[in-house]
Amino acid sequence: MDDPENPYAAAARHPKGPHDARPTALQIIRDENLTGALSDLVILITGCSSGIGVETARALASTGATLYLTARNLTKAREALGPELVCNPKVHLLVLDLDSLDSVRSCASTFLSKSDKLNILITNAGIRHVVWSKTPDGFERHFGVNHLSHFLLTQLLLPTLQESSTMAFQSRVVALSSTAHRNAPVNFDDLNLEKPGAYTKPTGYAQSKLANVYMASEITRRYGQPKAVAHKPGVWGLAVHPGGIRTGLQQGDNGGGLRDPMTWYYLRHLWRILNMFKTPEQGAATTVVAAVAKRFEGRGALYLEDCGLAVPVRKGWGIIDPGYLPGRTDNEADAKKCWEVSCRLVGVKDDEV
Repeated sequence: MDDPENPYAAAARHPKGPHDARPTALQIIRDENLTGALSDLVILITGCSSGIGVETARALASTGATLYLTARNLTKAREALGPELVCNPKVHLLVLDLDSLDSVRSCASTFLSKSDKLNILITNAGIRHVVWSKTPDGFERHFGVNHLSHFLLTQLLLPTLQESSTMAFQSRVVALSSTAHRNAPVNFDDLNLEKPGAYTKPTGYAQSKLANVYMASEITRRYGQPKAVAHKPGVWGLAVHPGGIRTGLQQGDNGGGLRDPMTWYYLRHLWRILNMFKTPEQGAATTVVAAVAKRFEGRGALYLEDCGLAVPVRKGWGIIDPGYLPGRTDNEADAKKCWEVSCRLVGVKDDEV
């Protein structure tokens, strides 16, 4: 761990597949000396019935924090979390169906009836590459589930995040995104992607993942930086790319067959792709470092991957290359517009208006 800015960079540069030298989420907690050290914090994590949501919860439970874990199906969540977490008196389960804004409101209300404190919100749940359809509220499903529902949840919990923030530990929102955010802009003229030719599964997913980045960056701009200037605790937003993990998100993603150019791209780069894959325990590591590491406070809008700050993607990049896309990922005007539009769509007041 020679580089304090990105102590895991060497392992990320030379991946060797699942179970390689890249850290697990529990290793992050140990390396940060946080085992049992965050007993006064409250954390809410969405999407805790499979994959990296479960491993994120497992690692953060080891800090002694109080956890609120959401899932659409609590029976499935209990099976995935196992008795160690389910029987932990500091772990609480909440129903949340991100297809429904009413469910989001109900979940937020239930949480606030149980806790007057929230230090970390992790928007982990999501869907990927689904057939075009709308949520019951009338939104294209990727955008509705991955972005708008999490946006509303964040809005409803922001006052509590602000009140809970201290200089000892400033509150933060960790938004799970993806390198796919580079693949399409937010289509403000057709957010539901209903115009002829507008929708493909990757486009719908990419738009929602870029909106996740924009939400995190706007949280920092609105609630982090102004407070930090005044030497008061703020709320910071961090977007993270967890990496390639064989989880439920990918299980139903069967591609377009041999006629799909992406199929041939994946075949050409198969060995590299296999080496890049992580276990769920490793996939949760970047989320966890974003949630607990003090070194990211006061740094502005950040996008993290492989447990450190992302760098600009290389020229001539392919979809599996790491890095953010300058001019898109960090587009402040589009981030502000996405926030304003999202406020209108979910029916909350924009506090800058």
